[in-house]
Amino acid sequence: MATERATLLPAGHSKPIGRYSPGMAVTFSAGSRLIFVTGQIATDGAGNVVCEGDPAGQTRVVFERIEAILSEAGADLSDLVSLTIYLSDLANFDAVSRIRNEIVGSPAPSSTLLEVSALAEKGCLVEISGVAAK
Repeated sequence: MATERATLLPAGHSKPIGRYSPGMAVTFSAGSRLIFVTGQIATDGAGNVVCEGDPAGQTRVVFERIEAILSEAGADLSDLVSLTIYLSDLANFDAVSRIRNEIVGSPAPSSTLLEVSALAEKGCLVEISGVAAK
């Protein structure tokens, strides 16, 4: 199991604007592991985009998908240590950030957010990948 997670915020750095940590140190014990979650988008089991036009709804679906993957490895969202969030339009930042802030625990994972010109599936507004330590 990951025995300890510590938020890293050096003196002189600005305070995060959301629920994320500028850095995270993870101390491992025997049997611990990292779990890598590839970029998840808001699709159903048949691959159809859901919550079209709703960045908050898509973000919730994406975190549900991430949670399901982590569960397969015996982990959950509280084990996340890093997130990378891709937005097709930075105008959706507030909606996506609000949902992320509701869902992620403490200590909050490190997080990077990027605007990209397009995501792999038309109609997807957000894609999130992550790393968990368990």
